[in-house]
Amino acid sequence: MLARDLAEPYPHVMTDDPAVAAVRLLAGQNLPALLVLDADGIPYAAVPGSQLVRQLVPEYVMEDPLLAAVIDDRHADALAESLAGKTVAEWLPRRTFKPPYVGPDAGTMQIAATMARTHVPLVAVIERDHADEQGRLVGVVSAAALLQHLLARGEQM
Repeated sequence: MLARDLAEPYPHVMTDDPAVAAVRLLAGQNLPALLVLDADGIPYAAVPGSQLVRQLVPEYVMEDPLLAAVIDDRHADALAESLAGKTVAEWLPRRTFKPPYVGPDAGTMQIAATMARTHVPLVAVIERDHADEQGRLVGVVSAAALLQHLLARGEQM
């Protein structure tokens, strides 16, 4: 089966969207990862939710587990304020890697290898217009959808 056949619609944000909109999207849709596209429609980042939560926690709290135990939800306001006025690109973790993506004609093993190599639970399927290098998000193949397809194939044999 080809990537275009496995791809499903997936909510995404753009690099210049407000960071708070990205958090609302991730939380509101219960997504495993945030997909960020650049102005050309090409994947800019795919960040697991746990890494985005990390962006909300001050470094000194992560370094001291005892301190984390005494900070309660009253301090959540300060964490949320850290998003104010930032774009998605400004808020993302510094060590964000280019997210995995494949063309619409990629096969399941190519998708699986890409996902395994990058440790990201989704692979974007991008169709490019070679005339201007613009990309169009066809959809995303999630780890769950890929495994479901592979299991179904195994049961048919």
